[in-house]
Amino acid sequence: MSIIEIIVLALIQGLTEFLPISSSAHLILPSQILGWQDQGLAFDVAVHVGTLIAVIIYFRKEVVEILAAWFKSFGAQGTTDDSKLGWWIILGTIPAAVLGLIFKDLIELYLRSAWVIAITTILFGLLLWYADVKGKQTKTIYQLTWKSALMIGMAQAMAMIPGTSRSGITMTAGLMLGMNKQSAARFSFLLAIPVISMMGLYYTIELALGDHIVDWTTLILGAGLSFLSAYACIFLFLKIIERMGMMPFVIYRLLLGVGLMVFLMM
Repeated sequence: MSIIEIIVLALIQGLTEFLPISSSAHLILPSQILGWQDQGLAFDVAVHVGTLIAVIIYFRKEVVEILAAWFKSFGAQGTTDDSKLGWWIILGTIPAAVLGLIFKDLIELYLRSAWVIAITTILFGLLLWYADVKGKQTKTIYQLTWKSALMIGMAQAMAMIPGTSRSGITMTAGLMLGMNKQSAARFSFLLAIPVISMMGLYYTIELALGDHIVDWTTLILGAGLSFLSAYACIFLFLKIIERMGMMPFVIYRLLLGVGLMVFLMM
C-alpha cells in the first residue's frame, strides 16, 4: 500500500464507521472505482482497533458506569437503568453475531459490488429520512425495552449488506421506535463496541492462523489515523444531529448512490 492509500483508507474507516453513510461501502469503492488492491486483513484489524479505541475513550464514563452496574446486578444491588442498558447492549449484539457467522461468506461472495452499494445507499438513506421525519423522538436511552433492543439488534445485522451502514440502520431503527436523536445515536455507538470487538477478534484469529505479511509501520499509521478521525467524527456528529437532524447524511447518501449509478452506466 502506498502512503496515500494508507491515509485515505484509514480516514475513511474512522470517519464513516460512526456516520450513517456506510464504512464498508466507502472502503469497497476505492478498489471498485480507482482499481486499488484490497488493503489486506492486517490493515482491517488495525483500523478497526483504532475506531474501537476511539468510541471506548469517548464514552468511557458511560462504559464504566454500565459495566459496573451490570456486574453489580448479579449481587444485592439488583437491576438499575445502567445494568438494564448493559443487558440491552448484549441482546442487541446477538443477532449480528449469529447472522454474521451464518451469512458472512454468502455476502462476501455475492453482495460486495458497486451496484449493490448504490442501491442500498439510496434505499436506506430514504429510510433514515423517513425515520427522522416521522419518528416521535420522545424516548431516552434508558426507556429502551428488551424488545426494542432486540429489534435494533436485528436491524444491525442487516448492516452486513454493503452500503447499509451499521450506525445508519441502528439509528433508523431507534428513531422509528420513538427514541430521540441523541439517544438513538448513543445507543448505536455503544452497540458498536461489542460488534467491532468481535470483528477485530475474528480478523485477528484469521490473521494469526493465516500466512500474512505484517507491515507494522502501516498498521500503526492506519490505527492512529482511524482513531483520530473516528473520535472527531463522534464529537461532531452528536452536535450536527442536534442542530440539523439526519438530513445532511440523507442528502449525501442520495447523491453518492445516484452518482455511483451514473458512473457504473458510463
